[in-house]
Amino acid sequence: MRISVSSDMDEPVARALLAELRERGHEVRAHGALNPGDDPQWAVCSAAAAGEVAVGTADQAVVCCWTGTGASIAANKVPGVRAALCTDASTADGARRWNDANVLALSLRLTSAPLLTEILDAWFAGAPGDAPEDRRNREHMARLDRERTGS
Repeated sequence: MRISVSSDMDEPVARALLAELRERGHEVRAHGALNPGDDPQWAVCSAAAAGEVAVGTADQAVVCCWTGTGASIAANKVPGVRAALCTDASTADGARRWNDANVLALSLRLTSAPLLTEILDAWFAGAPGDAPEDRRNREHMARLDRERTGS
């Protein structure tokens, strides 16, 4: 899988994220503080990573900032992106199952290396649910995206 990753700071958990994704066999593209010369501002690098998902050059993205909130807000400004701030494995599972989230947002402050592994396990094991309510909610979100972009 092609995964775009951004972080506004070069923190140990961000480096562990890159290593873990590569160890799992993913093709990783780094943005922000993880790629020398990039703009490390959370709004800029998060939107860049999410933008790759929107245009199809990445299958998913993981965006990081100190709280994860700014990164998720910036990513969600990109049409077609459904970013979810996940601080535990249960939230990551639900974000994939109920929301078909395609961008994972993480807090550099709260995410330890063991917790990172648990979140990634749940994220990658998760898939969109088949329940009618789940489908209706995802269809509604798609309509909102189309209305926002005028397409």
